[in-house]
Amino acid sequence: MDTLFTKIINREIPAKIIYEDDQVLAFHDIAPQAPVHFLVVPKKPVRTLNDLTEDDKALAGHILLTAQRLALELGCEEGFRVVMNCNELGGQTVYHIHMHVLGQRQMHWPPG
Repeated sequence: MDTLFTKIINREIPAKIIYEDDQVLAFHDIAPQAPVHFLVVPKKPVRTLNDLTEDDKALAGHILLTAQRLALELGCEEGFRVVMNCNELGGQTVYHIHMHVLGQRQMHWPPG
């Protein structure tokens, strides 16, 4: 699977990386929707949330806990939003799962 995110993970496309370990890469969004807006992307290519399996439980938890830790490190202790889109109707545009983390502004509901 060759997506925008695999190219960022492989350093073929530049990104403002804020964290990396053996399972995930986190970087600032190129079109931020909040003062803090970054993505957490697994290095394992998983096309959509529907493609996660029981074997991916630890990875899914690692994505969430990485998002939490980085949000707090980036000053979002008063609150933040996490978003994962799934397929076209869910707003997914890059078919490699990823978590958006947005903070440091009031979030509204419904999101749109």
